[in-house]
Amino acid sequence: MEIILSICLGIGLAAAAGFRIFLPLLALSIASYYGWVDLNENWYWLGSWQTLILLGFATVLELLAYYIPWFDNALDTIAVPLASVAGTILFFVTLGDFEPWVSWSLAIIGGGGTAGLIAGTTATARAASTTTTMGFANPVFSTIEAIFSTILSILALIFPILALFLVVYIIYRLLRFFKRRKQKIGY
Repeated sequence: MEIILSICLGIGLAAAAGFRIFLPLLALSIASYYGWVDLNENWYWLGSWQTLILLGFATVLELLAYYIPWFDNALDTIAVPLASVAGTILFFVTLGDFEPWVSWSLAIIGGGGTAGLIAGTTATARAASTTTTMGFANPVFSTIEAIFSTILSILALIFPILALFLVVYIIYRLLRFFKRRKQKIGY
């Protein structure tokens, strides 16, 4: 059961990284600092007070950066690959003791794939928002993404299995939205 909870926790945090990169890292760091979550042996530093301060600062900067109209689209060009890396790390550090090749394989597929999929679809939605509303709706998208990242991070830490179901639902809705949009355009 512990392995299943670890996988659900990792996928939940990875999905949250797809919306905002540093927020789930900060949430995991806080949880580790207070002893709520056990991390892999080599990642104990993630729960230090220095890491908390650094991730807190990075989270605030990231949240604010997405409210700058032109900068949010530019940020998405690096955010998608960085979200995949963050998702991989988040999944890996929460996974139990496995052989390294198993842990990294699961982390790349489960964590990096989940974060990359969500980051890619939100970047596409932001680009569509920029072209259709001249960027006026982008702050609304930024707020929604930050809320989703916060909720997913907290939910993954408290109720990991519920977080997994929410992630599956979010991915289903995003894919369905883009499929309908694609059919509407005629591709």
